[in-house]
Amino acid sequence: MKISTKGRYALRMVIDLAEHADDGFISLKDIAARQGLSKKYLEQIVPLLNKTGMLSTTRGYQGGYKLAKSPSECTVGKILQTTEGSLAPVSCLEHTPNPCERCSACDTLPVWEGLNRVIMDYLDGITIQTILDQKHELEEKHRLAAEEILNSVKGPCQS
Repeated sequence: MKISTKGRYALRMVIDLAEHADDGFISLKDIAARQGLSKKYLEQIVPLLNKTGMLSTTRGYQGGYKLAKSPSECTVGKILQTTEGSLAPVSCLEHTPNPCERCSACDTLPVWEGLNRVIMDYLDGITIQTILDQKHELEEKHRLAAEEILNSVKGPCQS
């Protein structure tokens, strides 16, 4: 499985919207500038995310996009499935029921089903809130480390 640019950009866009949720509706121009992404490319992603009910949109002056769901309700799995389609490791698992004529005699099917389950459980277990929490935790660790370094450089003679 390889995640496309569309999937990666959609994830970055949703994270950006979550980080700036207090700013109201956010233009694609602002998201693109902050994330270093093409606005045109984001325009292709918006309709996909809109279909899932993940985004709220408004037009006109000060129009833009915001999350329609809380970051704790938006999973990486849902975002990637929306942009990528199936994330199944083999094509026979992309549809239910399995259309493969060898399905009942396939010795490797349990391997692929298990892998698919692990992938989906992992991705569905990560919410945008989880990502934001991890980011803030890492930023705090960096801040404390920098503070400790600065304090050690000052030495006992400086105030």
